[in-house]
Amino acid sequence: MSILHGVTDFFGLDIGTSSIRLVQLQGSGPVKNLVKYGFAPLDTTTPAVDTKSNIMVTNALKQLITKSKITTKNVAVGLPSQKVFTTVVEVDKLPRKEMIKSIKFQISSFIPTPIDESKVDWSIIGDSPTNPAKVKLLISSVLNSVAKERLDMLESIGLKVISLEPDNLALTRALLDPSNTSPQMVFDLGRYNSDLVISMNNAAMLTRSINYGTETLIRAATQDLNIKREQAEEVVFKFGLNKTRAQGQVYQAIINPVNSLLAEIDMSIKFFTDKYNIKLSKIIVAGSAAIIPEFPLAVANHTGIDVEIGNAWRNVAYDIKRQNELLAISDYFGVAVGLAERIE
Repeated sequence: MSILHGVTDFFGLDIGTSSIRLVQLQGSGPVKNLVKYGFAPLDTTTPAVDTKSNIMVTNALKQLITKSKITTKNVAVGLPSQKVFTTVVEVDKLPRKEMIKSIKFQISSFIPTPIDESKVDWSIIGDSPTNPAKVKLLISSVLNSVAKERLDMLESIGLKVISLEPDNLALTRALLDPSNTSPQMVFDLGRYNSDLVISMNNAAMLTRSINYGTETLIRAATQDLNIKREQAEEVVFKFGLNKTRAQGQVYQAIINPVNSLLAEIDMSIKFFTDKYNIKLSKIIVAGSAAIIPEFPLAVANHTGIDVEIGNAWRNVAYDIKRQNELLAISDYFGVAVGLAERIE
């Protein structure tokens, strides 16, 4: 959702549930140079809807910008994908001017909220793979109140928002190899929700937000093992789906919600392959899906598709001396990198 066009000096900002991450890149090609990045934790005990939370976030962000020595005021910011409606539709292929008029006329029928209460963005992502008379359209919409809250917060500290973008689309941009146009899935296991995007020809063909996250696994471990939440979080990330560690007790505690996640992945793959009659070449896992022991292997074994651990810095050039430092935090920076890679 672009607000300003043609701005090249900006940074990407990911405001998550437990931390803030920012990245500034430079360059115009497929590989951009890393200029600056930064990270600040947030107090997860403060409700996200609380006014106190917004004050905490703005204070943490101001300190982070100063610490990271970011000088530009322009920012591309992410929006939680569960608050953004994103869909791919097919419309008649027409001369561009006629198509723009036609899309504007139809757009209200594609989104679930009133058009006058929503901020809407769309882009033509290519010809339909199944109907040469159609083109595919990626549409994103968010309630004005959600966008305004984020805009007001950032503008209150002197930042100029150049774009708002769903987190899942930014993450996909960071993790995919632009030269690989085959169908690929990005699966990101977040704290409360998981994001799933299937991309082909560098364009999102299917997006989903799933109401399962690491908290679901931690809650299952807490109840099944009768331990405190903090202990449950520790064992989930330490032992995960490894059947041989901790007598397999952690595996048994979390396998049911994991199977629910795998079923959601299955459903998405089936929908895509049935619709386009083409198979996925790869699944890229990110966030906690890349960290929890044996989780990537479980996805590979269940789907029979090659699984790759996502690398947020795959399209970023940096000093080789920083490689270990950057790869160690890659699982947390995908959204911020993708936002910084955005090209108008």
